[in-house]
Amino acid sequence: MGDLYALDFDGVVCDSCGESSLSAVKAAKVRWPSLFDDVDSSLEDWIVDQMHIVRPVVETGYEILLLVRLLLETRIPSIRKSSVAEGLTVEEILENWLTIKPVIMSEWDENRDALIDLFGKVRDEWLDNDFATWIGANRFYPGVADALKFASSKLYIVTTKQGRFVEALLRELGGIVFPPERIYGLGTGPKVKVLKQLQDRPEHQGLTLHFVEDRLATLKNVIKEPELSKWNLYLGDWGYNTPKEREEAARISRIRLLQLSDFSEKLK
Repeated sequence: MGDLYALDFDGVVCDSCGESSLSAVKAAKVRWPSLFDDVDSSLEDWIVDQMHIVRPVVETGYEILLLVRLLLETRIPSIRKSSVAEGLTVEEILENWLTIKPVIMSEWDENRDALIDLFGKVRDEWLDNDFATWIGANRFYPGVADALKFASSKLYIVTTKQGRFVEALLRELGGIVFPPERIYGLGTGPKVKVLKQLQDRPEHQGLTLHFVEDRLATLKNVIKEPELSKWNLYLGDWGYNTPKEREEAARISRIRLLQLSDFSEKLK
C-alpha cells in the first residue's frame, strides 16, 4: 500500500543549532539587557560552541534562551542569579536538565509562554530584516533535501518549531514547496497526539507508518502509548543526541538506530 513518514525537523532534516543559538542570544539581549549588553562576538561564539554540546536536552526552542543565560552565568560569576550555575559543567546540564530547568525558571521568575513569544518575535525580526543571514545560519543535513524532493512515500513534518520557519527553510534551503497542511508545528499539540491523528485518518489506512526523531525521550513517550504500537520508530544518529542515548536506544527493541545515508535511501 505504501509508506507514511512523520519526520521531526530540527536534528533530522535541518541543523538549526547555529541559528537558534544566535537567535536566543539576540532574544536574551532583549529579555535581560543588563546581563547581555557586554556580550561581545567572541563570547557569543563561545555560547554557540557550548550550545552545540547541550543541544540534545532541548525539546522546545524557548529552552535555548534559558540555556544561553545559564551558560553565561557559569562563565561570569558576577551576574549569577541561579543557585545551580556555580561549577556547573555542560556534562551536568546534559544529565540533569529536567531538574535544572524548573529551578532556573523559578529563580529568574520567567514565564514559558512569554519566552516562546519573544523567541518567535526575535526570529521573525531577523528573518524580515536580514533574510539571507538567517537562512545561512541553518543547514540541511547532506542528501536530505533531495530525499524529500524525490520521496515516493507520503511525508509529514512533526516538530516543536513554529511552522512558518519550517516552510521558509524547506523553500529556501531545500528548494522544496512543502504543503503547509502537512507541517505540524508548535501549537499543534504533543507529537504523540499528532501521530494518533495521522494514523486515524481514513486515507492513511493500510499505509506502513514510520516516525523519525532525534530525541530519545520523544520516542520513549510514543512507546508508552499502546495506541501507537503500529509506528516503526527510528532514532536518527546524526541529530541532537548523545552517545549514551544512542547506546540506550540500541537496547530498546521498538527503536531502530538510523544513519543518515539509510534515511535518505528509505524515503525514495
